[in-house]
Amino acid sequence: MQTGHVTTPFGRRPMTLALVKGQIDVAEAKPSGRVDKWKVLRDISEAREHFGLQDRALAVLDALLSFLPSNELKDDIGLVVFPSNAQLSVRAHGIAGTTLRRQLAALVDAGLIQRRDSPNGKRYAHRNHDGDVEQAYGFDLTPLMSRAAEIARLAQDVAAERMRFRRVKEALTICRRDVRKLISAAMEEGAAGNWEAIEGMYVGIVGRLPRYPGREQVEATLDEMELLRDEVLNILEIQLKDRNTDGNDIQSGCHIQNSNPESIYELEPSSRKEHGEKPRLEPTPTSVPELKLKTKTEGIKSFPLGMVLRACPQIVDYGPGGGISHWRELMAAAVTVRSMLGVSPSAYEEACAIMGSENAAVAIACILERANFINSAGGYLRDLTRRAERDEFSLGPMLMSLLRSHGEGLVMRA
Repeated sequence: MQTGHVTTPFGRRPMTLALVKGQIDVAEAKPSGRVDKWKVLRDISEAREHFGLQDRALAVLDALLSFLPSNELKDDIGLVVFPSNAQLSVRAHGIAGTTLRRQLAALVDAGLIQRRDSPNGKRYAHRNHDGDVEQAYGFDLTPLMSRAAEIARLAQDVAAERMRFRRVKEALTICRRDVRKLISAAMEEGAAGNWEAIEGMYVGIVGRLPRYPGREQVEATLDEMELLRDEVLNILEIQLKDRNTDGNDIQSGCHIQNSNPESIYELEPSSRKEHGEKPRLEPTPTSVPELKLKTKTEGIKSFPLGMVLRACPQIVDYGPGGGISHWRELMAAAVTVRSMLGVSPSAYEEACAIMGSENAAVAIACILERANFINSAGGYLRDLTRRAERDEFSLGPMLMSLLRSHGEGLVMRA
């Protein structure tokens, strides 16, 4: 056995502390039992990315193992093999000499083999009268035996990670298909909704996914896509339920108005104090995909978009493309922020019905600015909605307070 000591490489190859540590670790390891050398090779093949190995390095390691007469690695036999480069090249399927040397160095750096160089750098063995090897110079395969259990665990971890990655990619593929087909169906059948904005969100989520993503990136994209799918299903579910429960909503007071194509929600409620009904959705002509909310509280004042963005700059980061230039983009960003803050779709829809969709988006932007001081964003929005319904709430003081907190002084006109 050529273990239990540290040797330095021949010639101009440098010695490193990592090589010293690797040889000491192997010398101190006390492997027990026997290890199937081909199983170790399979495990290394499975975990080769962990070791930073190319497929050609595996071919070279296969060739080295082939020079051991036994199929098992055990401590009662010599584990130093000493083939020439020409012999190694033949067994490694004709690999070129420069490539062979590079891959041997990679196996040494990975700690899978060790060099046992002779005084002149040649590989050979001294034998006794019986022909048994007493001293050999070449490549020591002892690390494969001492690290067999570790390599097996790495291989299992890599296989499990690969399985998780495959499953999350499958889930993302299905979710993308669902969102894409739901949007297409809604557009083709004229369902009420700002489907262009929703489609823009879909394209933005897909566009942020790199060409060769990792599992964490795919999982993050899947989370976003699932939220979008929930939003789409929620919009469609509300419409389908309302169509089924009452087919005479148009005659009972629901009014559709398309004067503002900037709105992202299409609820058109009549006064619930007069009818005691929930807001209902009505399909729009395909040429007018967006509708304006008719609100009960007409007294809530609309504010300039520029003023809102100065008071609530954080909402800008959630706009399509990372910016907001008009009301449609603000309302699209508010839908995203609503999900992030944990505000339920019903709470936001009610706010849109009472305040108006633009003002509801402004309220979400204000809540985002003070999110650190609000325990429940959903409960806070519902409280604002109730106060607005009683004509006891105005967005002006909230915006002015935020502007002052950002160091701006602005005089508002009544």
